[in-house]
Amino acid sequence: MRKLLKGILDFREKYHSHYVENFSHLALGQFPDTLFIACSDSRVVPNLFASTNPGDLFVIRNIGNMIPPFTISSACLGTAEAAAIEFSLTNLPINNIIVCGHSECAAMKAMVTGIDKIEDPFLKTWLSNYDCPIDPSKAPLIFDAELSLHNKVAQMNIIQQIEHIKGYPLVKKRIKKGDLQVHGWYFDIGKGDIYGYEQEFKKFVLIDEVEAKRICDRLDQLEKNPS
Repeated sequence: MRKLLKGILDFREKYHSHYVENFSHLALGQFPDTLFIACSDSRVVPNLFASTNPGDLFVIRNIGNMIPPFTISSACLGTAEAAAIEFSLTNLPINNIIVCGHSECAAMKAMVTGIDKIEDPFLKTWLSNYDCPIDPSKAPLIFDAELSLHNKVAQMNIIQQIEHIKGYPLVKKRIKKGDLQVHGWYFDIGKGDIYGYEQEFKKFVLIDEVEAKRICDRLDQLEKNPS
């Protein structure tokens, strides 16, 4: 708590005047173009590794960056995740959704160890609601040879949650219209690197200058020729 309070004072002293004009505009409304779905893990800081400013991202965070699969009778209709998807696509200029998993995720380690061994009842119930695959041999992915099992599961989980998101009617409609793209990112905490899922290569590829240009070119092409 002391660290947070000191941080507030440091912000007021060093950065407040720099941001005050931006904040005055943000007070009138938010206009993010990206819905960012991330894990609650304190080591995952999207605004830091993506160098974004306040107002750039509409964020969903939970244990394991998970999205409940959509069905008409599903309890997902009452979840914060479903509400955030609905709100952001209905009220904000969202044209990209990013599911961002990460290395050394405790939720993925629990999946590998076995949900039945989890002693925390709320966590056990949360994780049991999702069909996260845990067998890399059955995954349509080419993994880096250095990845541990739980980190392979983290990448598999990203793909699974993308499929869940694409099942929502609003998302389906926007994708079909051609003005919404869904992406998968993997954050390697130890290296500080971000990898993007490339379906063409069936793997997560380091987002360097070459890969960033490839993604941007693809986005430009889709904007010019929406389906």
